[in-house]
Amino acid sequence: MAKRVYLFDEGGKDDRDLLGGKGANLCEMTTLGLPVPFGFTITTPTCREFFDAGNKLPTLLEQEYRVALDLVEKKMGARFGDPENPLLFSVRSGAAVSMPGMMNTILNLGLNDEIVQGLAEKTGNPRFAYDSYRRFIQMFADVVLGVEGNKFEREIEKYKALKDIADDVDMTAQDWQEIVQIYKTFADFPQDPFVQLKMAVEAVFLSWYTPRANVYREMTNISDDLGTAVNVQAMVFGNFGNDSGSGVAFTRDPSTGEKTFFGEFLFNAAGEDVVAGTRTPLPLKALQERLPAVYDELFATQALLEEHYRDMQDIEFTVQEGRFFMLQTRSGKRTGRASIKIAVDMVKEEMITEKQALMRVSPEHVEAFLHPMIDPGAKRDIVASGLPASPGGATGAVVFSAEEAVTVAEQGTDVILVRKETTPEDIHGMKVARGILTALGGMTSHAAVVARGMGVCAITGCGTLAVDYQAGTATTADGVVISRGDIITLDGTAADVMLGDIPKIEASTSTDFQTLLSWADKHRRLKVRANAETPQDAAKARELGAEGIGLCRTEHMFFDAERLDDMRGMILSESVEERQTYLDALLEFQREDILALFKVMDGLPVTIRLLDPPLHEFLPHTEQEMAALAERLGKPTDKIRAITEGLSEVNPMLGFRGCRLSIVHPEITEMQVQAIISAAVQATEQGYKPFPEIMIPLVVNVREIRMINQIIDRGIQQVLKEKFISIPYKVGTMMETPRATLGADRLAPEVEFMSFGTNDLTQMTYGFSRDDIGKFLPDYLSKKLVESDPFVSLDQRAVGRLMKMAISESRARKKGIKYGICGEHGGDPRSIQFCHDLGLDYVSCSPFRVPVARIAAAQANVGDKGAS
Repeated sequence: MAKRVYLFDEGGKDDRDLLGGKGANLCEMTTLGLPVPFGFTITTPTCREFFDAGNKLPTLLEQEYRVALDLVEKKMGARFGDPENPLLFSVRSGAAVSMPGMMNTILNLGLNDEIVQGLAEKTGNPRFAYDSYRRFIQMFADVVLGVEGNKFEREIEKYKALKDIADDVDMTAQDWQEIVQIYKTFADFPQDPFVQLKMAVEAVFLSWYTPRANVYREMTNISDDLGTAVNVQAMVFGNFGNDSGSGVAFTRDPSTGEKTFFGEFLFNAAGEDVVAGTRTPLPLKALQERLPAVYDELFATQALLEEHYRDMQDIEFTVQEGRFFMLQTRSGKRTGRASIKIAVDMVKEEMITEKQALMRVSPEHVEAFLHPMIDPGAKRDIVASGLPASPGGATGAVVFSAEEAVTVAEQGTDVILVRKETTPEDIHGMKVARGILTALGGMTSHAAVVARGMGVCAITGCGTLAVDYQAGTATTADGVVISRGDIITLDGTAADVMLGDIPKIEASTSTDFQTLLSWADKHRRLKVRANAETPQDAAKARELGAEGIGLCRTEHMFFDAERLDDMRGMILSESVEERQTYLDALLEFQREDILALFKVMDGLPVTIRLLDPPLHEFLPHTEQEMAALAERLGKPTDKIRAITEGLSEVNPMLGFRGCRLSIVHPEITEMQVQAIISAAVQATEQGYKPFPEIMIPLVVNVREIRMINQIIDRGIQQVLKEKFISIPYKVGTMMETPRATLGADRLAPEVEFMSFGTNDLTQMTYGFSRDDIGKFLPDYLSKKLVESDPFVSLDQRAVGRLMKMAISESRARKKGIKYGICGEHGGDPRSIQFCHDLGLDYVSCSPFRVPVARIAAAQANVGDKGAS
């Protein structure tokens, strides 16, 4: 049988997985000789045993911790359950990964009606004794017995009002005794200290699955399987008198990262008073003035701990009758800007290495430099929530159409575009909007992909929002009506919709941020490209460190208003000659756009995907739009309606799209190839170095590639036959159907690169519509049917297996193939780790995710080799 209980002098900081972060650090501080009240830790595997047994403690656990308890009693010189010399305990949670405030704590455990009298006599401080007792009853009843916590606070407020008492510190021993009697009527409170301890251990284990803990783990990608340890520690008392108190401190400022000792302290208060905010704490300067010796010991301790752990520490401490005690230390939570400053400063101070600094920074920290963020201290009036499609914070007046967005924005008003869902035809409104909110769609829906590409804050899949275009309203599940023109704020990072203008922290870079990125580039293997179609997006991507374009979606070039009619005319053409006229016009547009990309990406590869979406997406859908187009093109409305209906499909994502367009309409592909190669010729003639890569989408077999390669060759020769110039181009395929990945060895001889389009590959592997997943994904996540949104973080078990097979089998058939990923997963750190492990050559993501991808790629490489 494995050891389940460890005394504080039996473990250390490297035992986090076994003892949890809190327990491991209590052991470490004990070893360092710091004044830590003694105790023991029940291990995290014991928590898993507890749940596996149907929420029952292991048979011999109580016997084990009673042995440890005897040793703690000897160390502390007091006895648990002894009225004459009572030893009290705190019982706290502590997972391997810090989850501050998410699980339960019980303080002053071991008190009962008899022992509280003994404590009062022993200390000569009955007020302290009964204050401690009422705190214990309140916490035990709330955490263990399930009595509503606010009920107790209301009784205190009612009592103080009745007795005209201003603050808790003014309550007498008699007052607290009366409160205790009231509290005891709220629940059947156990008087046996050993029963209290057993119930408290069970309650802390159970708190692993409280709703707030579940949500926190989901937000921070912490596994449900870890479990929590239980720390049983001898109590020390900050509420003993005016020479006592409790405090929290940080070895550096957690908001700015500045190297200044920062913290707060409350005299004559327990630790929960500081954390709960029931009283306004004082700066540490007050402690320095009143108890200078204690402050000096605290200051020396924080310096020792930061040097020892080589990271900014968040410490909790108590002072009892002028004696200093350490209760906890952990790596402190910090803002994004503080995180990067601390990491870079610690390298300069030679405390950590560049590699260790990179491992200290999370993707969320990087986002703080790329987008305006909602001020974490601001009050929020949240009325709805959805999926965090594109990060940042945005405020504006509500509009319900792209046209309205343009009109209102032209008047100088910031707008939030609210739609049931967006389509490519909304692009002009999305372009001017500060934020985008949709009721439908997932993390890879049109709105999400376009918003991320533009760096615009967006929330998708807000399924509880009922959008009524005609009324100009959006109504929440609670009946809150948001009307046209109302001011709302979106938090794209947390996916919250809020009423009013919520304060924000503006985005801006820093020298420290650029320093960290330079270290990332030095220590990564994976290249990072960007998904971009416009010169503006490409320029932003290059500014943010992109090493090329991994996905240029050529269809986006045709949605501009002045080009859309030519595209529609080409689709609606009834003769080869008519179609060629429109194709000639489109060729000029396409060539201009691609030439601009080659100039921005001078010397870097640009992967250009041939036309991919179904043709009906370009056509009008309403009678009014059809009539207007008929007048502009000189075609009968009936004809336009008939062709549109003929192109409509039951399942367009699996229909007439991708390489199937090239097979049926080779003239479209020839036009695109001519535009790409002629743009490359022009760029070369102007002194640039273009590296075009032509990508064939949605293939299922090698015969498709062979046929389309012939079309591509015709288009290239058409351009180059009269040019005495060499263009270094490549032809490859997008790997986005399961059949393509399973037949990759047959595709290999015909291509020079393979780029995994994991949006469609995930969709086809799961059978989940990426645009409709928001309707059921929350239930799948809450019921643990999936671990995470598969369109956000790559499914390594199935989709990843297809990728792995494709790479190994195609590589065995042909050496030198380049492998990349261009789905939205290319900007997700967990997916990037997997891509690194697979041996891909590059990832490609939205421009504003490039810095995140650079750091994640470095972390993947550093993690492989060790961060020392």
